[in-house]
Amino acid sequence: MRKKIVAGNWKMNKTMDEGLALASEVVSMVKDEVKNNALAVLCTPFIELQGVAKLTEGSPVSVGAQNCYDKESGAYTGEVSVPMLKSVGTKYVILGHSERREYFGESNAFLASKTNAVLKGGLTPIFCCGETLQQREKGIHIDFVNNQLTESLFHLSEEEFKKVVIAYEPIWAIGTGVTASKEQAQEMHEKIRTHIASKYGKAVADETSILYGGSCKPDNAKELFACKDIDGGLIGGASLKARDFVDIIKSF
Repeated sequence: MRKKIVAGNWKMNKTMDEGLALASEVVSMVKDEVKNNALAVLCTPFIELQGVAKLTEGSPVSVGAQNCYDKESGAYTGEVSVPMLKSVGTKYVILGHSERREYFGESNAFLASKTNAVLKGGLTPIFCCGETLQQREKGIHIDFVNNQLTESLFHLSEEEFKKVVIAYEPIWAIGTGVTASKEQAQEMHEKIRTHIASKYGKAVADETSILYGGSCKPDNAKELFACKDIDGGLIGGASLKARDFVDIIKSF
């Protein structure tokens, strides 16, 4: 059975004290209120990872990083490696978010190398893919997303690929308040699963968790999560409010 996952991407928000307070509130609410088997992940800024990891020990909440470098150590000023992340209790790492691709020029090839590093380190990659509005309007969005997956992930062995979580994020819906309709989201998730099956077979594709990201909120999460091929969400703005984030987790 595919894992149901709701991961919060805090992006560049929250000071140390603010982040610890938010994480503490989320952990408490999840323990008290969440009765389903969904996995909750808090992807915090680097400075908060260790503190949040300690807060979540023994709870149903895990900790994730928003990025990493593909080298284990060395003269790479300002970068953070997978062994460093692992040493403070990190379990997941977001890779290939559209903001990393756009603002920092991360290519499919570089993301393939990062994926290798995350898997080698025993952490779980949450690999992001998605198209722009222009690409969707041109009708090339499916091929574009499939190519992202092919170039960054399809070098992996079957056993390696089975450890990857996919997050589909239509770029035109990230932080805009515009959400893909449940039909649009389901169609793309189904196409992604079909593409995975073309490489790794139906059994592996059917076990791959594919999350939706892009203005997912408490008032639309239930409708989105009810779709056959949507297994949860990568949540941006709504993850910065404990009540909203936990309500999304409860939407299964």
